[in-house]
Amino acid sequence: MAVYFEGSDHLRLRKESALPQRIDDDIRVTYLVRAAAADIAERAEALMLEQTVELPRAVAARDPWVAAHLLGRVDQIAAATAGTYRVTIAQPLATAAGDPAQLLNVLFGNSSLQPDVVLADVDLPGAAFDWLPGPRAGIAGLRELAGVTGRPLLATALKPMGLRPAQLASLCATFARAGSDLVKDDHGLADHPFCPFEARVEACLGAVEEAARDTGRRALYVPNLIGTPERMRRQMEFAREAGVRAVVVSPMLTGLPFLHELASLADGLPIVAHPAFGGVLRALEPALFGKLFRWFGSDAVIFPHAGGRFSYGPDTCAALAAELRSAHPRVRPAFPVPAGGIRVERVAALLEFYGPDCILLIGGSLYDAGDALFDRTRDLVEQVTRTAAAEPVQ
Repeated sequence: MAVYFEGSDHLRLRKESALPQRIDDDIRVTYLVRAAAADIAERAEALMLEQTVELPRAVAARDPWVAAHLLGRVDQIAAATAGTYRVTIAQPLATAAGDPAQLLNVLFGNSSLQPDVVLADVDLPGAAFDWLPGPRAGIAGLRELAGVTGRPLLATALKPMGLRPAQLASLCATFARAGSDLVKDDHGLADHPFCPFEARVEACLGAVEEAARDTGRRALYVPNLIGTPERMRRQMEFAREAGVRAVVVSPMLTGLPFLHELASLADGLPIVAHPAFGGVLRALEPALFGKLFRWFGSDAVIFPHAGGRFSYGPDTCAALAAELRSAHPRVRPAFPVPAGGIRVERVAALLEFYGPDCILLIGGSLYDAGDALFDRTRDLVEQVTRTAAAEPVQ
């Protein structure tokens, strides 16, 4: 078992959260703002004030301490497209109060209600990562859990909603025997009366263990946690005690601050983040999924790849993956997980696009095989393994 889950830098950094913050550390936030050229300077100043003090500068500055330590500034205004500007604002880190929900308030707050504003990017000072956990395992840790090096990991989802635990366990066993690295619950699988969470976890773990005895290789079964925070904490505890080694969470459904809480648990588990409900924010995807999801504790982030049944463009997918895997002095890299209607026939192109450090999440294209599900999954595993062997990691 990997040792980085306890006594690691991940936990050490969280223990240092009580250290005093430097009041002059800045959060740098870039927005896309629609405005006329004659109005953009005034609009940018108003946006900066709206996100923190919510008063005109002259009124807020009546208090000398507020003026010296909490008032932000507009750092840059640059033309983006016709009628749109990139506005970069610096807000003191102290405005975030060392709290994940308040950080979102500073980033989005009232600006998320303004149709002329989209969050484009955010950069945080190092001190913010005294209290932001980042991935628990990251790319290296998930590779260790899966026992896979030098190639992309392969994942699939258990579906459809409506199957009973025994039926899902049978699918889980098929995927595990065929060589899938991760077999995750679809994000639609909840604690339904027809498929209770605990019964599903026990059945699928049992299927994985039986397959491992026959094949000598243990796939990761990754159950979906969903519900109220109290219910999800119980699910996490049950899953961990049952032997689960990673879980799925939809941070936009259940809350980014709660993702932070789950990722910060001393006895928690690595988290695969699903993007459901992520389109409700006025934010560019690399900033939301590539940075915030990772910083708040996701070890792997699912997103719809270009050309699928609902997808982002290639540039967005490339930028998102680059943010998840980018070097950071305090935060482990996280796996990009392209998904959303990926066909088996497109796998070679995806391998070229993402390289080895990704998890390919393929579901429907495998289920299309019907009774040949095992053979189609095994062929996919062999194809990816051969491709990776032919093009070793540089």
